[in-house]
Amino acid sequence: NGTLCELQKPNMTENGLGHWERVLNVDTMNPNVKRVEYAVRGPIVQRAVQIEKELKEGVKKPFTEVIKANIGDAHAMGQKPITFFRQVMALCVYPDLLEDKFPEDAKNRARRILQACGGGSLGAYSASSGIEVIRQDVAKYIEKRDGGIPSNPDNIYLSSGASDAIVTMLKLLTSGEGKTRTGVMISIPQYPLYSAALAELAAVQISYCLDEDKCWSLDVNELRRAVKAAREHCNPRAICIINPGNPTGQVQSRQCVEDVIRFAAEEHLFLMADEVYQDNVYAEGCQFHSFKKVLFEMGPGYSSVVELASFHSTSKCYMGECGFRGGYMEVINMDPEVKLQLTKLVSVQLCPSVPGQALLDLVVNPPQPDEPSYDTFIKERTANLHILSEKAKMTAQVLNTVPGIHCNPVQGAMYTFPRLTLPEKAINAAKDKEQAPDMFYCMKLLEETGICLVPGSGFGQRDGTYHFRMTILPATEKLKIVLEKIREFHKRFTEEFS
Repeated sequence: NGTLCELQKPNMTENGLGHWERVLNVDTMNPNVKRVEYAVRGPIVQRAVQIEKELKEGVKKPFTEVIKANIGDAHAMGQKPITFFRQVMALCVYPDLLEDKFPEDAKNRARRILQACGGGSLGAYSASSGIEVIRQDVAKYIEKRDGGIPSNPDNIYLSSGASDAIVTMLKLLTSGEGKTRTGVMISIPQYPLYSAALAELAAVQISYCLDEDKCWSLDVNELRRAVKAAREHCNPRAICIINPGNPTGQVQSRQCVEDVIRFAAEEHLFLMADEVYQDNVYAEGCQFHSFKKVLFEMGPGYSSVVELASFHSTSKCYMGECGFRGGYMEVINMDPEVKLQLTKLVSVQLCPSVPGQALLDLVVNPPQPDEPSYDTFIKERTANLHILSEKAKMTAQVLNTVPGIHCNPVQGAMYTFPRLTLPEKAINAAKDKEQAPDMFYCMKLLEETGICLVPGSGFGQRDGTYHFRMTILPATEKLKIVLEKIREFHKRFTEEFS
């Protein structure tokens, strides 16, 4: 054995090794990972971080701070946490505070959550699908939201943010090779989590375009076009809907939701409803309609057969608690044997974030009218949503005063996705730098103003159109500054390249 080992040794050098090639390099790594792109934290944001460091080191810039309007991170933009949520979380994290002066309903809620945790501690693992009493509270929340339509806690899976559950569901759906590979329909523009996950899983992205001229509405004829074309090269198995929309900020009508459900039934597709912005509805005449509620109101011809997974999160709405990573998924009409496989799949990660689960419980089971924290909670919740509504209106109004920028009304969610008219000279300059024209625009905006936006090319857009995504989350006075700087920059940019 010793002789054999000697023969297998590489050529030795003074340091004991010969030429050493890394086991893992860009040629040997998973090729699917190299295809993953995530614009929300892509090159623009990486450059923004560098600029922040340069400012701290004293490098002179034509601005004093970087304003990151690239991501829906409410607390990073200055939104204050809901008092009741943080009181209960403090009590759960450090139960000795239960002896201090906190509202009794906050203490009772903390005790209830801790009693459901192993060893009475948030530091213990939970069941893989989440703490049972929290799943029960989620089911009650869904029932109340949907006007009494039953929700079974056994169909609820808690998750570390909605993203975790979405990727898990895509893993279940993905199979096949060549023309049998799973195809998943996603909107264009889309939230790049979907394209990134599909690339990693080697699934096929089936793009369907939203209608920008009709406030980013969804046309079922476009869905039919997309799925028909896709059947030539893959096996369409699912359709994803984001409502209210990210990055486009639209709220789909009830008729649209019904049309999508009929389409999914006709084409035999699994329906994934990303509803994490369900409380973020601002425009008059707009209303959030959950896919589950509409599905069941359409009758058993649909509600007994259409397979649906819907997702919600603690990261958006009036809470903005991104860092806690709390979320849930409800599955409807899932094959019992597949459900066992889903349970197995989530068990591989042991459990979702337990603090995230605790926070989710507070979101779905907030203070009630007869409890001492209710008035403060309602006041803070209402104020957060009102401020977002005002900023949504202001953003569209200001951007539409800028020649060369067209912005649809921000009906919901936390973003605007305005269309840019760019001079031909700018488009050619971008090509010379091997950049998408709106990437060129956004990078120049960042370098000259310190404002960090995401180019529309990172979300997908119709050929020949250019956009950027901007969050409406900065504090009102700072948002006014951002909008004014964009106005001034766009005028300079247009003059420079005319």
